Amino acid sequence: MTQSLHGDDADLIIRGGRIRTLDPSDTITESLAVRDGVIVALGAEAEALDSRAVIELDGRTAIPGINDAHLHAAWLGARWPHLFFSDTPPEEQPSGRLVSTSEERRSALRRAWALLAELGITSYTEPGIGPGEDDGETGCFGSDMLDTYLELHRERAQTSRVTLLRLFGTIDGESTLDDFERGVRIPAPPSDPRWLAIPGVKIFADGIPPMATAWVDEPYADGTTGGLLTRGEPDARTAFRRMLELASARGLQIAVHATGDRSIAEFLSVLEGLHAQHPTPSGPHYVVHGDLATTEQIARMGRIGAGFAVQPLIAAHTHSWAAMQLGEARLASAWPLAEMLTSDALTTITSDSPVASPDWRLGLDASLALLTAAGATDDAGTRNRLLRSVTVDPARQDGASTWKGSLAIGMVADVTVLDEDPLTPGRDLATIGVARTIVDGRTVFSRG
Repeated sequence: MTQSLHGDDADLIIRGGRIRTLDPSDTITESLAVRDGVIVALGAEAEALDSRAVIELDGRTAIPGINDAHLHAAWLGARWPHLFFSDTPPEEQPSGRLVSTSEERRSALRRAWALLAELGITSYTEPGIGPGEDDGETGCFGSDMLDTYLELHRERAQTSRVTLLRLFGTIDGESTLDDFERGVRIPAPPSDPRWLAIPGVKIFADGIPPMATAWVDEPYADGTTGGLLTRGEPDARTAFRRMLELASARGLQIAVHATGDRSIAEFLSVLEGLHAQHPTPSGPHYVVHGDLATTEQIARMGRIGAGFAVQPLIAAHTHSWAAMQLGEARLASAWPLAEMLTSDALTTITSDSPVASPDWRLGLDASLALLTAAGATDDAGTRNRLLRSVTVDPARQDGASTWKGSLAIGMVADVTVLDEDPLTPGRDLATIGVARTIVDGRTVFSRG
């Protein structure tokens, strides 16, 4: 296969292995050429170009750069190497103020970017930074951190592309309608959206099933049903709906933390009733988590072009904990990843790090376990679908599928080089090494 854009030379040629482009045809090629950070040729056309640099794959497999569509990088960098689900005992977990100064905030982001580069992650969504957390405990989510993102962005210091959602409440906590309305009236600061996109807002609708704080129809073991975290007159439900309408009227992308079926239903009913004259957001609206989404809700999300950002690795960590609140029968329908991936609803597989590991390979192994438990086969087709959920589909969530997410001609040269082909069945993805990470045609990590 040969393809190219016009031009006489290249800045970089990558060759000598299997290159899975993950384009619509699942094209596989043996070489690609890069000019000014963009892929300009594939196959023999790439090989025919003169190039300033060459990377030999030596039989390795190259895939599009990994895009974690829900990862708290500032918090991860401030806490690393301590994760919530890890071997770190509770008494040794970091607590209190983690970053206070500009240098501490800069160091946290740089530490996170270095870690992500080692894992082959080239893009991520920072889901919730803003004034609602200016007095927050950790210092990782307030306006000062947004300012630090902007500083490093303007210095061209990034080694990861970032989609950042603004937050006008507290992380995992309440938000008021007054604060939200005041916040969305302020335009997002200007930036280059290919490096720091600020397309929308994050809203916390409810809690989580293991804590019996997700808003559900069927009561928990203790008889409660959870509830909404939004606050305002005359009630929480009205405040939540008004927040959604305010954000939509301004053309903002909306990501809602919703784990209970009742909170998801409320979000859906508002999305389905949004006025046609509202501006189109840059990326689709979506539910973060969706642990207890029903079959009907998944189908409805697909029909309106919305989606889910899910965390199968967290599901694996919390399965037995959630069972105490939900019961085994109800637990069997929780985390319906198989239904999501076979539906029309956009579905991204994410880490929510530092809650769980940022290692996407562990997340895909946990995803594969959920799918095979639901009757799927561990084959190349299943693995291809999972790989798309951390590359192609997050680019769609970002509203960036015209320029990133695959290794087709005209796309940015964000590449993850793996020691072996991740589509080969029968082995854990976690055992496959990351050899190199390339962002915009520039190597940001090379093993050894």
